[in-house]
Amino acid sequence: IRPMQVAILNLMPNKIETEVQILRMLSNTPLQINVEFVRIHANESKNTPTEHLENFYCLFDDIKHKQYDGLIITGAPLALLDYADVSFWDKICEVFDWAENNVTSTMFSCWAAHAALYHHYGLNRHLRQQKLSGIYLHYPLGNKEALTRGFDEKFNVPHSRYGYIEPADYQRIEALDIVAQSDESGVYLSLIHISE
Repeated sequence: IRPMQVAILNLMPNKIETEVQILRMLSNTPLQINVEFVRIHANESKNTPTEHLENFYCLFDDIKHKQYDGLIITGAPLALLDYADVSFWDKICEVFDWAENNVTSTMFSCWAAHAALYHHYGLNRHLRQQKLSGIYLHYPLGNKEALTRGFDEKFNVPHSRYGYIEPADYQRIEALDIVAQSDESGVYLSLIHISE
């Protein structure tokens, strides 16, 4: 069995912390996974040493000829900006479109999930007056979804964000299914079903 090829587009400013968190989670699988860390541009980072970026990251433009089994796109601290005001908005949209044809399965986290829903379906996030911050009780919707198989009936998840999308907005899009949510923090996990 060949190793799975997974690209991680790390949009977080504290890249090393984010890498460690994701790699710890991925290390829990018995599958062999080859990971490539990707960044949008070669701009200097305020929070990550240039040497680290040069040693462990490649630019999206350098890998877009490849195909991957998985792509993880992290969140980014951009909640209060309109999407059009994000300096790399055009480039992240290029990544979203590229992934549809070159990646088997993509996971969007936090800001990236909202940005992808906006790009693909026109769903715009709402912003809270105050940041949602804390640990909240969640529950999976139904027990037939493979992604949440083995989850407890209720589970805790930390949140630190302003943005949210109403469940009713998800439900208007036939390709979207809410998989897990919270009465306090809203939708936590959703799937996009791609028709062949």
